[in-house]
Amino acid sequence: MAVKKRPKALASGRPPVSKPKERMTAQRSRTIIRTHHRLHKQLAAAQKTGDLKKAKALEDEIEKNGGIALYQAASKQGQANDRGGDSSRLLVQWLTELNVLDPKYRGRTSAEKAPLRCLEVGALSTANEISKFPSAIEMTRIDLNSQGPGIEKQDFMDRLLPSSDQDRFDILSLSLVLNYVPDAPGRGAMLQRIPKFLRQTGGDSLPLLFFVLPLPCIDNSRYVDEPRLLEIMASLGFIAVKKKLTAKLCYYLLHWTDSAKPVSFEKKQIRSGPGMNNFAIVVE
Repeated sequence: MAVKKRPKALASGRPPVSKPKERMTAQRSRTIIRTHHRLHKQLAAAQKTGDLKKAKALEDEIEKNGGIALYQAASKQGQANDRGGDSSRLLVQWLTELNVLDPKYRGRTSAEKAPLRCLEVGALSTANEISKFPSAIEMTRIDLNSQGPGIEKQDFMDRLLPSSDQDRFDILSLSLVLNYVPDAPGRGAMLQRIPKFLRQTGGDSLPLLFFVLPLPCIDNSRYVDEPRLLEIMASLGFIAVKKKLTAKLCYYLLHWTDSAKPVSFEKKQIRSGPGMNNFAIVVE
């Protein structure tokens, strides 16, 4: 007696499910990030001098190396727990220490307080730690290359300036963004623009700037060290209230006091040594 064949499951007729790509190694992600930054700096220099042929060649090389999409994929690897983790966890910790957030209730420390408004520049995820407080923090996320719904594709330098306090923010997050700007004057211009998006709420702690840079930007640069960075920020009205330095990153939480004393900062060498980088900030 012939044995009846068992009917095939519906899934057998579907195309095979693609397996997730292997996780990027830490070394590869660092190489991608460094290469992307180097090429963008060279591109900015070529555009500044009007060398269109070189600029086109660099644009092609950037795309050949995966462009901004691969750069962001490498950046996301850095948010894994074993590679430094989500930087906004530290922001939440600091907001808690300043009595702005109550993590136990996932809300403000006082029920009658209105939700805070936070602008996250260079957002990579809608599920990071700061996003877990929807009743306490109203998030606005932007990035040059949106990674999906909830992140608006936008250049911070092209964002319309707020016309009223209702359009301004209590917190602005600038995590590993300034170092992506390819030239020193561009970095200064970005920092000068930040206060225009912050609103004075009358509180002792707000508004705040959460600011993260690779540690070599202040630890191994010929043109910037921590005192100079904080001097630049002070000239824009910012006072550091929290800081943390790790083996790879420097984190700052700065309170904007609306007491700016505009000062120009040129590209001035403050130290030298073999293997140092040329990260600089010029404020005009």
